[in-house]
Amino acid sequence: MARSARSSASRLFYTLCSSTKSTPLIPHHPTPTTPLAALLAGNFHLRHYAASSAAARVREEKEAVWRESMEKVRNIGISAHIDSGKTTLTERVLFYTGRIHEIHEVRGKDGVGAKMDSMDLEREKGITIQSAATYCTWKDYQVNIIDTPGHVDFTIEVERALRVLDGAILVLCSVGGVQSQSITVDRQMRRYEVPRLAFINKLDRMGADPWKVLNQARSKLRHHSAAVQVPIGLEEDFNGLIDLVQSKAYYFHGSNGEKIVTEDIPANMEAFASEKRRELIEAVSEVDDKLAESFLNDEPISPADLEAAIRRATIARKFVPVFMGSAFKNKGVQTLLDGVLSYLPCPVEVSNYALDQTKNEEKVTLTGNPTGPLVALAFKLEEGRFGQLTYLRIYEGVIRKGDFIINVNTGKKIKIPRLVRMHSNEMEDIQEAHAGQIVAVFGVDCASGDTFTDGSVKYTMTSMNVPEPVMSLAVSPVSKDSGGQFSKALNRFQKEDPTFRVGLDSESGETIISGMGELHLDIYVERIRREYKVEAQVGKPRVNFRETITKRADFDYLHKKQSGGQGQYGRVIGYVEPLEPGSGSKFEFDNMLVGQAIPSNYVPAIEKGFREAANSGSLIGHPVENIRIVLTDGASHNVDSSELAFKLASIYAFRQCYTAAKPIILEPVMLVEIKVPTEFQGTVTGDINKRKGVIIGNDQEGDDSVITADVPLNMMFGYSTSLRSMTQGKGEFTMEYKEHAPVSSDVQTQLVNTYKASKES
Repeated sequence: MARSARSSASRLFYTLCSSTKSTPLIPHHPTPTTPLAALLAGNFHLRHYAASSAAARVREEKEAVWRESMEKVRNIGISAHIDSGKTTLTERVLFYTGRIHEIHEVRGKDGVGAKMDSMDLEREKGITIQSAATYCTWKDYQVNIIDTPGHVDFTIEVERALRVLDGAILVLCSVGGVQSQSITVDRQMRRYEVPRLAFINKLDRMGADPWKVLNQARSKLRHHSAAVQVPIGLEEDFNGLIDLVQSKAYYFHGSNGEKIVTEDIPANMEAFASEKRRELIEAVSEVDDKLAESFLNDEPISPADLEAAIRRATIARKFVPVFMGSAFKNKGVQTLLDGVLSYLPCPVEVSNYALDQTKNEEKVTLTGNPTGPLVALAFKLEEGRFGQLTYLRIYEGVIRKGDFIINVNTGKKIKIPRLVRMHSNEMEDIQEAHAGQIVAVFGVDCASGDTFTDGSVKYTMTSMNVPEPVMSLAVSPVSKDSGGQFSKALNRFQKEDPTFRVGLDSESGETIISGMGELHLDIYVERIRREYKVEAQVGKPRVNFRETITKRADFDYLHKKQSGGQGQYGRVIGYVEPLEPGSGSKFEFDNMLVGQAIPSNYVPAIEKGFREAANSGSLIGHPVENIRIVLTDGASHNVDSSELAFKLASIYAFRQCYTAAKPIILEPVMLVEIKVPTEFQGTVTGDINKRKGVIIGNDQEGDDSVITADVPLNMMFGYSTSLRSMTQGKGEFTMEYKEHAPVSSDVQTQLVNTYKASKES
């Protein structure tokens, strides 16, 4: 790969880092005789020379070097609703930056598929399943990119990417506008405080309306945003862009839009561009005091001043600049890349925190200094041809091949046998990487979310938000001989994807897999078949119901058993009650014992017994949640009491009082967004009502109706087929988990009877 020449400062930085030798975990450095010797020896502890001005100067120079090097790095993610053009956009970015030499489409006729969709399944279905990492160079800047899935079933991939990125591009379709997954992705960006740009894509499509999309972003996403570009023509007449910051027009010529021609703004668009530029300045000056001062004083605002103000406001997450273009038609991608460099932050401009485990999880700000102690987060795991591949984001320090690092979560000391940079499914070996970079390592056994350090500090990064699975399937291998490969596949997928869970049905002995939706589980069953050559039988999808109680109930249970020798004796007294709505936890155990009626060493066994009992309610055998158990009294025996006796007493006490607490069944309710041509609106609405859905919104978008409804997941199986037949194949829908809500009494009776019948049989 042809690498661009690094600046002299960057070269000096790399030379200094490469010349440092791998230091042991407890370094013993002979004190160098001069500050320069200290720097070259890799001994960055210049405290000995604090009084010396020469040492201070060396330190300042070194800081300037790494800061300049870090300023030329961008870590960005590309996220959007499904089919908004994320992967197509990434393909163009890689082409213009010289990482690939020809463009392939996501569902291209040549059958090659986009570079970032490296999995066969992704190329066949035309969707992104796993987030893929790559890097490229644009105008001497190194840009690390993660292309993420748009489908709600793969939301964990988006969470993992945003956790470690410094900035993001939110892609919006100029026809579809702000859709359900756009809202979810934007919510995730807010959670991880990621500054973002918006890119309105597909301006070449029939019905493209960027101004409608911009207004939707302001109303639905509550973005404080304004356009930094104006399209020259729309739909089939779209042929260029006007840059409102520089007041120039750009046209994209050549077979792949690689030749950019800069001209003056067309005369017929000058008034419109001037009005939009003023709108942009007004929007930015509302959140940037420096620009507001110039704007209120009616001073002329230069392109450099406006660019600096947009950058300040974007990094502070007070403003979202909106870019425009058509990735498929090769227009507007290079100007978007310029925007990434101009407006998104470098690693040192983002505040990252770690939790110091030696000081009761006190928050520590990470400076991003490569000379500091190593702090890196494993944010994604993949099983590759050479063993487990672990993606790391380095927050501080330098990591080198052959170094020893420590997994803070497990305390294990690990040697790094191989360090690589990823380009989709290809890898390039490197010797070292410094703070701000995203790399991958082989042969490191860890879990997603583990933190690594060099042993000098004990920091952990805050863990990621992992949503609960909403759907389950029973799976089993067709052939008994392939059981080993089958369990190997399930173990690997569980490690890679925290939202994919595997369990065993205690009654039927079936293996149960749980995930975020039908597509999520279908993809894993298909991957077991392809990657492990195991044919799997799939049972009927099952919904993850929950049980809860609605009123307080007291318990007083004595467990007494005498069978020769030491008996069993344990008595527990107390009550169960429902937790307050919105109280974070799902199970609480309070020990309100006064005195020594029950010795304190038995209390953990009592709690364990209640937790075990709550794993399976008596209505339909599903876990019980939103429950508080209070232990008020009890009795013990000097000889016969034991942990087992109290654990069993707790389990029986729970079962004894459960019916009196008026239990109910909760089912997962999905937020469903359906987009159909208006003529089918009545039919689709009627079908939603039949499925016990509650319609909460109905908007008009051109000739389409967008219906939003809350529908029980149990009623949504096979909905895609029904929707196609109702709308002649013109309807589409997306759904995401909203909450668990009580089922109606007739459904509860039906579920309980089915459960009893299955137990008896």
